[in-house]
Amino acid sequence: MIKEINSLLTEYGLKWTINRSLYSAKLKMMSVIPATENIFEKRVQVKRIDLFEFDVPSIKSFLDELTEEKKTEIVLVADKAIDGIVTGFSSIELDYGNPINWHYNPLTRAESKKDVKWYELPDFDKELGDIKVVWEASRLTHFFYFVRAYLLTGDQKYYTAFSNQLKDWLENNPYPYGANFKCGQECTLRMINTLIAYTVFKNCGLTSTSDEENVIKLVEVCYKKVLSNFFYAHKCIKNNHTFSEICGLIVGAWCCENTEAVKKAYELLDKEIINQFEPDGGFTQFSFNYHRFTLQVIECVYKMSEKTQFYINEIERIKNSVILLYQVQNDDGDVPNYGSNDGALIFPVTSCGYRDFRPVLNTVYALVEGKRLYETGEYDEELLWFGDKREYPLEKIERETAVFNDSGFYSYRHEGGFLMTCLQNYKSRPAHMDQLHIDLWHKGLNVICDSGTYSYASDLGKDLSSTRGHNTVKVSDIEQMNKKGAFLVTDWTERKDISFQSDCFRGTMVSKNGYQHTRRIEKNKLGYSVTDEVIGNGEHCEFYFHTPCEVKRILTGVELYHEGQIICTIKSKGAVEVKKSYRSLYYLRKEEINSVFVRVPIKDKKCSVKFYINLME
Repeated sequence: MIKEINSLLTEYGLKWTINRSLYSAKLKMMSVIPATENIFEKRVQVKRIDLFEFDVPSIKSFLDELTEEKKTEIVLVADKAIDGIVTGFSSIELDYGNPINWHYNPLTRAESKKDVKWYELPDFDKELGDIKVVWEASRLTHFFYFVRAYLLTGDQKYYTAFSNQLKDWLENNPYPYGANFKCGQECTLRMINTLIAYTVFKNCGLTSTSDEENVIKLVEVCYKKVLSNFFYAHKCIKNNHTFSEICGLIVGAWCCENTEAVKKAYELLDKEIINQFEPDGGFTQFSFNYHRFTLQVIECVYKMSEKTQFYINEIERIKNSVILLYQVQNDDGDVPNYGSNDGALIFPVTSCGYRDFRPVLNTVYALVEGKRLYETGEYDEELLWFGDKREYPLEKIERETAVFNDSGFYSYRHEGGFLMTCLQNYKSRPAHMDQLHIDLWHKGLNVICDSGTYSYASDLGKDLSSTRGHNTVKVSDIEQMNKKGAFLVTDWTERKDISFQSDCFRGTMVSKNGYQHTRRIEKNKLGYSVTDEVIGNGEHCEFYFHTPCEVKRILTGVELYHEGQIICTIKSKGAVEVKKSYRSLYYLRKEEINSVFVRVPIKDKKCSVKFYINLME
């Protein structure tokens, strides 16, 4: 307990510890004396809702040019959402019933209490299951599919579904009761998605006075939640939630015609960009998906600036953040499954897949630089939604060996792919035990991969985010860092002796759990060699390589195959073992993969192993 408190004070800081304690005290006080909630509640009055404007004919024209397969897919997702079957976490169908039960978890078939105030509901409830599943329908992301399906078909049933579900949501979610008011981020996204859908349907001449009244009601209750509890997102969470809720402040303040509050929110956003984006563009939540999430928030704020007439000033770090993801990107738009991944693609406004990062990178780069990153493609639809119909010139940027030392990413390009490793100098809360993880891509395949997240409320999720879920070394039963609950990581690792050259990386991770790991990666004509040295306590080391490939053992190691073709070999003097494991590319979805590992005893507190990763042409 003393060690944990010391970690909180030295790593999270005294101010954070006090703020988090104050917030816990606030929740407890409101639970014991409900009348005290009035101390914190803010009054809001929405006066306008025309925050967004879109070039709807251009978007419709773009949609009309999609392939029949893509059009059918959009319509199918929308049709299912009419029946209460929502595509959750960008990948799985969740049946909430028709009409939608907004407090239901389709996976556990349990229902959260809708007549209990939000602060009296637990964040984690085993019977209910992952609360994010309950939230997913009420995020109202499927409204984008209603809009796009209407533009494709002209069928008014999509507008009718929007109108009816909005009315039904308000009737079944009185403020401040139920799980759907627990999170300010969810409230923000609900506001934005509703405002955008309403704007398009109104532009098409379909909306009624009743719709307008319902949109006003929804913005009022959601903005009230964000405004009244922003302290938590700003002072305690300090991650993508902070950005989304600042965005929520802009939405709400503008709708309430509070110009001064809008201005302050933009100023706060600039400060948060400096706080959470490193100068080289790295996002300090240590997650590529949350990195993308935040960039989508940024592009939404850019869109709102057309009306607010206030603008983001801190654009250099945003530009660099786009370049960072671009440099660790596969040709198909995918990136390493690095860090926490909750399946969020908050604005699904293209026909590209969830793992394709090109839509947001292209859009944000165009907004901050006035140039596009890629040749024209399906990802351009996002630019129509959040940018404008300008013709953006292409800036050809070569993907090359790159170092992002501020944020701790190092990548090498080879013929046919790249290798990325990470070694952070933590200044904010880590999530995964992934220091010195190796991510290898070759011939378009993530040959050596990150295991992912799966769920924040599952044992598998805990396992995948642990040290052995990554391509690094696990020393006996010791984790790189310690973790309490789903999110509180203590005893942050430190890094030292970083060296990066065009053909060689070397760095050391120091674990406060009694060992240090030095990894040297050398690029050569055949691929890469990896030399690991571990010094410290423990009986043995296990060096992991997770792969979706088929694995064939050979005398000196393993051969990795994809579709019957050998793609890579991993050779070592140690005894190689292979076992089944899982990876999760999408939240709440898992797939079986292979885990190659080498166990080596620690002698005199030292262990050293060299691996040769040879890539096939």
